[in-house]
Amino acid sequence: MATTELILLALGLSMDASAVSISNSLCINKIRLRHILQMAFVFAFFQGLMPIIGFFAASRFEAAISRFDHWIAFILLVIIGGKMLHEAVKAEINQECSLFSLTFKLLLVQGIATSIDALAVGVSLSALNVNIYYSIAIISTVTFICCTLAILVAKRFGNLLGKRAGIAGGIILIAIGLKIFLEHMFFQ
Repeated sequence: MATTELILLALGLSMDASAVSISNSLCINKIRLRHILQMAFVFAFFQGLMPIIGFFAASRFEAAISRFDHWIAFILLVIIGGKMLHEAVKAEINQECSLFSLTFKLLLVQGIATSIDALAVGVSLSALNVNIYYSIAIISTVTFICCTLAILVAKRFGNLLGKRAGIAGGIILIAIGLKIFLEHMFFQ
């Protein structure tokens, strides 16, 4: 997988975390640097951790799945992307903020919840036999940057980005899955 594809994959994966960062930041009266760094770091950490778990779990079964690796990558990415699209279309960005408090426990739960799809991507990366450490470095870095920018932009433009970020992320993941499948089936 080329660096460009990894960056696009990372952008797709970071959209859930970016949307949650937007939502969180809209409920904080005055965003401080520590809020930005806390959110961006937690989301980037989990977006990097989950693919490693998926990668090494799948690596144990590499021989059994090597004949079907392109199908696995395609199906997982289309399902994940489709799920993101579905959730983005039906999501309501306006959450109740009256009782909102940005705690470390909340960030941990959000970090895990927004990175479950990255676990499945780790399985796909194993099937494609990519360098997992390089991949997670890109995924984590892109997530950190996207979350940081999402928070900064959210305070400026309000609720406009949340739904669109999820839609863009879903489309990117589906496109990457389709590209992998088509390359393997017709251009290998």
